[in-house]
Amino acid sequence: MSISATAASANAVPANPRSRVILASLIGTTIEFYDFYVYATAAVLVFPHLFFPAGNETTALLASFAVFGAAMIARPLGAIFFGHLGDRRGRKITLVGALLTMGIATFLIGLLPTYPVAGWFAPALLVVLRLAQGFALGGEWSGAALVATENAPKGKRAIYGTFPQLGAPIGFIIANGLFLIIAAALPSDDPSRPSLAFLAWGWRIPFLFSVVMVVIGLWVRLSLVESAAFENTVRKGEVKKVPLAAAVKTHWRQLILGTFYMLATYVLFYLMTTFSLSYGRAAPTGAVPGLGYDYTTFVLMMIIGVVFFGIFTLVSGPWAERWGRRTTLIAITLGIIVFGLLWVPMLAAGTVGVMAWLIIGFTLMGMTFGPMGALLPELFPASVRYTGSGISYNVSSILGAAVAPFIAVALWRVGGGSPFWVGVYLSAMAVLTLIALLIGQETRDVDIDR
Repeated sequence: MSISATAASANAVPANPRSRVILASLIGTTIEFYDFYVYATAAVLVFPHLFFPAGNETTALLASFAVFGAAMIARPLGAIFFGHLGDRRGRKITLVGALLTMGIATFLIGLLPTYPVAGWFAPALLVVLRLAQGFALGGEWSGAALVATENAPKGKRAIYGTFPQLGAPIGFIIANGLFLIIAAALPSDDPSRPSLAFLAWGWRIPFLFSVVMVVIGLWVRLSLVESAAFENTVRKGEVKKVPLAAAVKTHWRQLILGTFYMLATYVLFYLMTTFSLSYGRAAPTGAVPGLGYDYTTFVLMMIIGVVFFGIFTLVSGPWAERWGRRTTLIAITLGIIVFGLLWVPMLAAGTVGVMAWLIIGFTLMGMTFGPMGALLPELFPASVRYTGSGISYNVSSILGAAVAPFIAVALWRVGGGSPFWVGVYLSAMAVLTLIALLIGQETRDVDIDR
């Protein structure tokens, strides 16, 4: 749709029904996070065996994590590209494009040849498609958050902003639940390694299944209309020719603060979902000792923790409305700092301690992730909101998520199998987030339609 056509119809565009807003913001991020979790699980369980030369298992795992992290580098590029479209042409068409890009890339990963078949061409293709996933996710989150917050009733932005965030735990449960079902249908005699059938073809099913979810997501999103905030921007002639340049020139401070607001969230997120799967399954007597759980047992334990992730993502919305985004996140970030320093005693306390570690970690994850759906969009005016919130969110993915699993494995090895330094790393990143929150200001009362 052209800008002039959009402006002409601004007053005629009906409001999005609340149920449609919630569903559209939730289903897209659920699909996107499903796709990401499918890759994260395969990066630990399958890809070290299939896409890299046989030899040192730790080296193969690190290589798999490096490909995992490559997507985070592509995310800011996706944020710039889709942010430009979203701030100039509207949220709807941009969200549809991001969802299609992610869905196609994920589906194609399920069709890739492996290293024994195609040599180094196989991991090269994996990197390309992984970059496409990251590029798409760079445009997905901010668009979904804007759909939720720009269409929220007065005084409920933080509550509505938790719905796109809820896609993360739901996507995790669907992705890992599907892997569990396939692993149960194709059992292995060696609990430390997937079965031959799983390695041959079973791992491809979750990637191919994503096409079904994408079709559903497209059906919901194509029914959306533009938000009042974007329509007002068009009607007033405030659409920026280059939103990125405008955001950097006039809102560089918010870009930096938003990036560091998300840092602890990202590090915690990927330590609890990716590193923990490696640490939980590693043998206590291995080259790098771990907890020694079999795959099925540990993933079921993680899913229990992720249920708390989902619950406290929703709980965090009313808290952020009542006490403000900044105050709520300062308290939660202090909790993350303490949590990082308690890893060793908790993980040394047997299954009860490990389960407590997972529940507390994922609970803190929900509480810190939920308010971000409102906080980051509130930092920017409507004319650069898609670009600004997307860049902050996704640059933080490089500082946090891209390197978190890699650094964690390195610190795990340096510590001789102890998770102490991994926990310290989490606490240190949370200190940086705390400093940013103390410098920043409350955004609860911002007029998001301006």
